[in-house]
Amino acid sequence: MSSTPLPGIGVRYDLTTRESRRLSVIAHRDGGRTLSAYRKEDPDECALSTRLTPGEAEALVGVLMPTHHSPNLLSTTELGLVAERIELSSTSYWNGRVLGETRMRTETGVSIVAVLRRAEAIPSPTPDFRLAGGDELIVIGTREGVETAAAILGRE
Repeated sequence: MSSTPLPGIGVRYDLTTRESRRLSVIAHRDGGRTLSAYRKEDPDECALSTRLTPGEAEALVGVLMPTHHSPNLLSTTELGLVAERIELSSTSYWNGRVLGETRMRTETGVSIVAVLRRAEAIPSPTPDFRLAGGDELIVIGTREGVETAAAILGRE
């Protein structure tokens, strides 16, 4: 996989498959994607090119992801850490309480690195940050720690 910045457009990602087929995806700045496939006999000749809306691109990613992946999973590393989004329900015990009361790091070893609230991202929330229903907490930790964090945050 290689990437090439396209000033004013976005980034192009190129992949050559095990069968020597060339694919590319242009990630446009507006969130759309252009998916292109090239002819095997002439890898410079485009056989298919289609523009996807952000929603269509997201749907395609959902189809391509193996079924054993959690839809909330953001990434994993060889260090055994995962990052996930955990949504706080409006009926959560923690709705209206401050983050420090969860004792998240002490109880689970998980770090809350950001909170997504409506169209706003709050990086590195402090212990006095007040949680609200609908918040999505971005947490990083071990798989076990993240699962425990989700159980704690799911308390009603």
